[in-house]
Amino acid sequence: MKTNIAWCFLFGIMVCPSVLHSQNDSIATVRGTISTNDLSLSLTHEHIMSNYGVSMDSTAFYDEKALFEQVVPYLKSLRQQGVRSVFDCTTAYFGRRVDLLEEISKRTDIHIIANTGFYGSANDRYIPQLAYEQPVEEIAQIWTNEFEEGIDGTKIKPGFIKLAFDSGSPSTIDLKLVEAGILTHLETGLTMAIHTGENRDAAQKTLSLLNKHQVSPSAWVWVHANKQEDNEMLFEMARLGTWISLDGVNPSNYKDYVDRLQKFKNDGLLKKVLLSHDGNGFPAGGAIRSFDAITQFLIPELKTEGFTENEIEQLTIENPKKAFTPVIRRSE
Repeated sequence: MKTNIAWCFLFGIMVCPSVLHSQNDSIATVRGTISTNDLSLSLTHEHIMSNYGVSMDSTAFYDEKALFEQVVPYLKSLRQQGVRSVFDCTTAYFGRRVDLLEEISKRTDIHIIANTGFYGSANDRYIPQLAYEQPVEEIAQIWTNEFEEGIDGTKIKPGFIKLAFDSGSPSTIDLKLVEAGILTHLETGLTMAIHTGENRDAAQKTLSLLNKHQVSPSAWVWVHANKQEDNEMLFEMARLGTWISLDGVNPSNYKDYVDRLQKFKNDGLLKKVLLSHDGNGFPAGGAIRSFDAITQFLIPELKTEGFTENEIEQLTIENPKKAFTPVIRRSE
């Protein structure tokens, strides 16, 4: 349906309001499809486990006994604190093992949402050679096939697309993967969580590619947006529809996040903010990099500072549900 549209410009790029298509209320988890209403309190950027730092040909191998002994009790403790869903951001070639995630989910009764996509940060060390050799459309088809048929020979399907930029001027391969992610979104409705960090140029290029394919910025989660110090820029991106993911909450910095959330609140933009830790339950077999500061410290501090229960639920329940509901988000 055509409507009168107020055009908005940022970085000289024309961006249109979003028009949603194929709306549904379900999302794939490693134990099957659930209603997005069942996600409840969600952590949208964590790693149940990963093998960051090891060579790409070794990332899929874990000491499974040690993994379960460390991760299962920890996730059970998170569930006791109210966490019901974790979006796992460990990609293919970076340590993704959906069979292990399924078993962990069964043992902990935590919904775990796996991803499709390739990780373009870390100086491109976890990008497979096929991504350089195949055209954008064929890469997108790989990811679409995972959505339609399952990951690595399983019936487990991804609930979002994970991509990443390095710092500095975006590389050709990073831009290629983001464009493949956009094409995948147009086939599947999966939201793209893109590690963008402080990289203003990467944000500009992402907007440009979204505009090229007439996809709304609401299909994009700006991961590690907390590293971008320019609040006004983030506010403008949020007004366009981009989801602003403030990751990295920990016991030593949670009050800084409260201060920043107050600024988003004052601008009426809490509705576009996601919160997480970028924690890791089993980082290359090492000690847990915790992801409980939101429940243990941030939420109590938000209450102390006058945030209402509705505002806290918006940040931790409603926003993740809206951000990650699979729906094709067109700009028209």
